[in-house]
Amino acid sequence: MSNQVPKKIFFTKGVGSHKSELHSFELALRNAGIEKCNLVMVSSIFPPGCKVISREKGLKELNPGDITYCVMSRNCNNEPRRLIAASVGCAIPADRNAYGYISEHHAFGKTSVETGDYAEDLAAAMLASTLGIDFDVDASWDEKEEIFKISGKIVRTRNVTQSAIVKNGVHTSVVAAAVFVF
Repeated sequence: MSNQVPKKIFFTKGVGSHKSELHSFELALRNAGIEKCNLVMVSSIFPPGCKVISREKGLKELNPGDITYCVMSRNCNNEPRRLIAASVGCAIPADRNAYGYISEHHAFGKTSVETGDYAEDLAAAMLASTLGIDFDVDASWDEKEEIFKISGKIVRTRNVTQSAIVKNGVHTSVVAAAVFVF
């Protein structure tokens, strides 16, 4: 297989509940719009020059059965009233010829905001370390974000996060994904 670098990426999320764990995952993928693809999980690199497109535009470019590369976070539980979350964070460098980072994180008992902020922070920290940006790992996100902005090397960060409270008698799955389009 030749080296292929995705030109576009979109972010999506979903939730599903069912008495079967596998079926709840399928329903979460369906809710995210990516159930028709053969998903291949990849690691954490945001390709140089890759363009972020809307979920709607990205879904239109996928065909049933496509081999589709993505960075995905998923979580599932069947404990009633348990809060679960899945998130994908992204940090994009200012230099479009450089690569960025995508992180995945899942959590129990954390809100969408907490989980999303953590995933976003992970991606930014990974990118910052490759760009030589010096910062305190234990600093608050606001402090780190300010350092990233001042450095001028990180143009933006983002996350997509899905959380849910598990219902009685069923498995609940949540997914968050960064989906690559060629």
